[in-house]
Amino acid sequence: MRGFTVNERNYPACSAPVVVVCLDGCEPDYLEKASSAGLTPALDSICAKGAVRTALCAMPSFTNPNNMSIATGRPPSVHGICGNYFYDQESGLEVMMNDAGFLRAPTIFKAASEAGSRVAVVTAKDKLLALLGNGLEFGNGRTICFSAERARDATQASNGIDAADQWLERRQPPVYSAELSEFVLAAGVKLLREWKPDLMYLTTTDYIQHKFEPGHATANAFYAMCDQYIGMLDSGGAVVVVTADHGMKPKHGPDGGPSVVFVQDLLDEWLGRDSARVILPITDPYVAHHGSLGSFATVYVEPGADVREAVSNLEAVAGIKAAVPRNAAAAMFELPPDRIGDIVLIAEQGMTIGISEGGHDLSMLDAPLRSHGGLSEQTVPFIVNKPVEMPEDEGLRNFDAFHIAASAASREPNDG
Repeated sequence: MRGFTVNERNYPACSAPVVVVCLDGCEPDYLEKASSAGLTPALDSICAKGAVRTALCAMPSFTNPNNMSIATGRPPSVHGICGNYFYDQESGLEVMMNDAGFLRAPTIFKAASEAGSRVAVVTAKDKLLALLGNGLEFGNGRTICFSAERARDATQASNGIDAADQWLERRQPPVYSAELSEFVLAAGVKLLREWKPDLMYLTTTDYIQHKFEPGHATANAFYAMCDQYIGMLDSGGAVVVVTADHGMKPKHGPDGGPSVVFVQDLLDEWLGRDSARVILPITDPYVAHHGSLGSFATVYVEPGADVREAVSNLEAVAGIKAAVPRNAAAAMFELPPDRIGDIVLIAEQGMTIGISEGGHDLSMLDAPLRSHGGLSEQTVPFIVNKPVEMPEDEGLRNFDAFHIAASAASREPNDG
């Protein structure tokens, strides 16, 4: 990989391929339980010979903000993606934040490609494709970017590859499946072996983590599968960093029902109907496994309403860990102040934030709720398959992944 600079970080020239694997929703306990069961020999070997830490993900601990933090090497205050979903005050609409027009910083992939490196990006869900692929040019033979969700629709002109399902000789998986993540990892192994990228990003889906707790047989089987592919990436000569976009915690009561604070109902009672708008940034097109219930929310208050009173009242609500005014929240959590409303809300570890009772479709929630978004889901694994100097856990971020991988790869001997 040729050296480059992007978003005020230098990425040195590398003599080995750089691969970052983002295991979506990978609470560290998943790997610990799978390892204890003897199911992750490759990762165990990597940890023994390389470096292993935990890191903090960006806030909110959701998919889009963290994938883009990893992709840019910077927090949401720089790249602008602070949720899966937000209230666009300019248009007056609540919209998905998956359009590249919302991105405020170039990606590492774009910078590496422009420097002349071969770049590959494979994402499980298509919702990330436009953001991750922003600025990439295809048809030059050195850029590939596609999603497992729509692998059969991939084209040279739009993705740098035709019919990725046929290329991989695997059927396009259902979006709600472990196979979607396996498709990503299998594609990464084949790309490394045959296409030989200089830099590659592989990001999976958290379908399994939303449904099964660490140590569950299905979760263990999932990580045993991941371990096999990560082992192949390691043996393929790449410098590999394994991390996650966020963790995952149980958010349900003893009866299995979701633990929720319905904030819109409270604000309507305190401030009057239509005086405040609650936005749930976890919202995305794939709500079957979480029903749009996460542990982070933003509140927009109409002019004339008392923000300080609302903050004071919300702080006193059981299940709410923090209610923080806009500017303080932007500084505290490294968020863009113009996209987080007037108040940021974070729930306690075992709680989620909802809009109103009856306002969430939980009909497809076929397991006790597990979700994320808050501070309690901020700790994620950070594993490197080579010895490398890293900050201690409290100073390490998941979006340091490419920088640390490049640092390790820059010292790798060139095998020709």
